[in-house]
Amino acid sequence: MDKRIAELTCAHLADACLRAGLPVRCAPAGTRALLPGTRLAGPVRPARHAGSVDVFLEAITLASPGEVLVVDNAGRTDESCVGDLIALEARQAGLDGILVWGLHRDTADLRAIGLPLFSLGALPTGPLAARDRAADALTAARSGDWTVTAADYVVADEDGALFLPADRLPALLDLAEAIRDTERHQADLIRQGRSLRGQVAFDAFLTARAADPRLTFREHLRGVGGAIEE
Repeated sequence: MDKRIAELTCAHLADACLRAGLPVRCAPAGTRALLPGTRLAGPVRPARHAGSVDVFLEAITLASPGEVLVVDNAGRTDESCVGDLIALEARQAGLDGILVWGLHRDTADLRAIGLPLFSLGALPTGPLAARDRAADALTAARSGDWTVTAADYVVADEDGALFLPADRLPALLDLAEAIRDTERHQADLIRQGRSLRGQVAFDAFLTARAADPRLTFREHLRGVGGAIEE
């Protein structure tokens, strides 16, 4: 994982997207790591599941080391679609991890393998039947409301997962680092006894808002250099 990304949270990066005027593309709430504390990050390698692991094997064949297999199983909760063999294959190919819009199984084996895996949870049964495979099964995958491709980058931590446009990543990292550093400084000042309300001139905001009800706290924060909301 890139050292800069390893030192940022998904929350920092989501705020950076807001600051840059980009959509904040989060995987569905409830997407969590198999092992608490796990992180993953890398270019997206999409795979749309249709009841058979062949699409995963094809995607891994096309993948480069450091990519993340992003599996689209339409968020189904009646079947799992990724287990120990695919995780082993992905790890051997050098992938950084697996993100599933759906469920996994073979939990004990997956823990032993140790490849970062995020999903909506576990279920013992795999697919009961094969389905028609989409023409773009190897080029696009959905995760909740969002469709991602190889032009995207995924980051995941204990807050969930976030998709970023790969071509904007350097600028987003710059913004996220600035937001992180500001928030850390604010937290240090609170610990030293200086309230957050004092740091962000909250009384001044209330006075200004009374004069102009259209003023938002976010606008005020930008004026005083705060970073609470983005």
